[in-house]
Amino acid sequence: MVELMFYGYCSQPFDMALRTDVNTPPLRRTREVGDDNVGGKMAKLDTSRLESCLDPSVDSSSVHEVINYTPSSLPVKHYDTDTTEPVICGLQTLEELLSWQRSEANPFNVAAVPLAAREPPLSSSSRRTLVSHDMMGGYLDDRFAQGTDSESPYAFYHWQYIDIFNYFTHNLVTIPPAVWTNAAHKHGVVMLGTFITEWTDGAKVCETFLKGEESYRAVADRLVQISHYYGFDGWLVNIENTLSEAAVKNTPLFLRYLTDQMHERVPGSQVLWYDSVLETGQLKWQNELNQSNRVFFDACDGFFTNYNWTEQSLEWMKTYSGAQGRQADIYVGVDVFARGEVVGGMFDTNKALEIIRKHDFSTAIFAPGWVYETHNDKTEFRKNQDKFWALLSEFLYIHRPTSPLPFISSFCQGFGKSLYWRGQRETKKNWFNLSAQELQPLYYSEQFGANGWLTSRGCPEDAWNGGCSLLLEGLIPASLNKVCARIFSLHVPLASNTLVSFIYKPSAGITVSLELKTTDASLCTHQGIRDINSTSVFPEVLDDRHQLMRQFSQLCGQWNPDGWTIRCSQLELQGCALREVCVSIQREGEPQDTPFSCRVGEIMVLDTTSLLVPPESIQRLCIYDVVWLRGTCVSPESNLPCLYLNATLRWSYPSELVRHFRVYWRRLRGPDPRIPPGQMVLVGRAYSTLFRLTELVVPEPPGLMELVVEPVIREGFLVPESHWGRQSLSYSESQVTAT
Repeated sequence: MVELMFYGYCSQPFDMALRTDVNTPPLRRTREVGDDNVGGKMAKLDTSRLESCLDPSVDSSSVHEVINYTPSSLPVKHYDTDTTEPVICGLQTLEELLSWQRSEANPFNVAAVPLAAREPPLSSSSRRTLVSHDMMGGYLDDRFAQGTDSESPYAFYHWQYIDIFNYFTHNLVTIPPAVWTNAAHKHGVVMLGTFITEWTDGAKVCETFLKGEESYRAVADRLVQISHYYGFDGWLVNIENTLSEAAVKNTPLFLRYLTDQMHERVPGSQVLWYDSVLETGQLKWQNELNQSNRVFFDACDGFFTNYNWTEQSLEWMKTYSGAQGRQADIYVGVDVFARGEVVGGMFDTNKALEIIRKHDFSTAIFAPGWVYETHNDKTEFRKNQDKFWALLSEFLYIHRPTSPLPFISSFCQGFGKSLYWRGQRETKKNWFNLSAQELQPLYYSEQFGANGWLTSRGCPEDAWNGGCSLLLEGLIPASLNKVCARIFSLHVPLASNTLVSFIYKPSAGITVSLELKTTDASLCTHQGIRDINSTSVFPEVLDDRHQLMRQFSQLCGQWNPDGWTIRCSQLELQGCALREVCVSIQREGEPQDTPFSCRVGEIMVLDTTSLLVPPESIQRLCIYDVVWLRGTCVSPESNLPCLYLNATLRWSYPSELVRHFRVYWRRLRGPDPRIPPGQMVLVGRAYSTLFRLTELVVPEPPGLMELVVEPVIREGFLVPESHWGRQSLSYSESQVTAT
């Protein structure tokens, strides 16, 4: 047998200085089918190792590994069998659901972002918008918990228009990928998973779990535990099969129990019912709420109608006694694919929404990924997506983030052609990770004057941070001196002394500045469709010699703006809230039609007291679940098989303080003592306090390497290396031959 040794974790800072080479690409590969030493099925996860890793009483600055090539012990459903990369999946069977345990769950699919506050709150929204994401069976590029290098992924970024996002697949239990939950929660959008049974097999499942109180409570308890563990906010329940008399009698009881338990365990959660089964147990879609299906509506938070409704259905439903007082809880379904006898659909979906809003109902937009799935030219995805939502915008209602300062966005949509940090390209390759998505601006087109126009869109060709910037383009007509682009609608309380940072790249012939609209901070309740009066404020740019500017620059470190303009301003206001952020674009020179473009890289609004807060340190960095592999080298110059390290890193750090973490490695010592220690090499970004190293090429044993985690805090202030997490890993070849 081959011995595997693992000793604790926890690091103490090394005194040696580290150099960073962020231009060196991560040494990762994709294992080809047929590679050796992968092994067979994976075994159950040993959670005791994780628990010991997180034990604060353990203190070791070094981990030692004796290399072996036995099959990985990681659970196959949570990790790719070839690369040990963490992946996401749903649950297929009732047995799998009932046997679900927290100790066997997937830690990489736990959402890192709590549900943000918003105005108006969901409970006060009178006409809500739900999006049900049904994309080619689900779990595509988004199944990779740490992102992937997809060239043309699908992403959603019009969050300000919607209230609830439902991740839909045809698995029995659909657990939303954490990347979607993180993106939704940043924007104050509730995330729902799906519990679905269908046809003959679904009927068998229902007869089993709806046979009595004990069985339906067991299923509901598991659904509540899953939602609580993974950090999402509830369920769409979709029973699309006939039910026996006993099963249909217990269905409302199941719904009520599930709803009550969700509310108790997950504040703000929702349980919705899909229009399918009647109170008799017959499978018969009604396309409305009526007496035949009201019993299910009364037992939960909302009702999602089927798609083949008519305006007459909505007129009748508006007067139906069972709907009174709960019209906002009725989500009239719209199939964007326009299947069946439906109103609108595709680029005419706005026709359906116009009728739905006319009758004051909420709406459920099913499969808006149509803009991606049915258009072969994926390079036109952003254009098609923006067109679709622009057509709907007249019938959608913006909700505003209300979280306290800092307010920060660099407009990253969670995918791109390159990855940038502070205007510099960190990696040059296609990437997709919705956890990287930042607060999204308003995307729209506007006409003014005789021939003036303005558009705002995400553009991946250049960025300050992340994968894209906000590109403002248009024409200032001769009749106007300037135009104003509305970027964000908010209700963010301002500090008495506020610092505003604005980073942009303008075209020639224009002057660009920020216009902020503020209001009384006490006006924090939604007032229907009437907006709150606001006052425009034009922050005055600080001189580089200003004390606040010097302090800010010192915290940010050396700038290399590469064409970006960086402007900082100070606001001194009492009792105000930031209501809108606008970019004013003014013509220079004589009145004439003036085309322009302005790339906005980042907008940041800070309480100046945050400049005085000392940085936090990474705590308890640990290494576990180490897997060694031998395989073909990436380098064509070498014919020898390379040694690959796969391992999980975990650490402690306040997640609300960071944008992401950078993970590095470097060689400290190899078998040849004459070779000096290597430079630090960037492996990747982590968007939680958990990261899986996969297929990292390391020197031949015996060796000593160092793994390093750098926190990248939201404000962009540099964190001293003494506050980074460090852990050394030594490894040697076993003298025992595996049998």
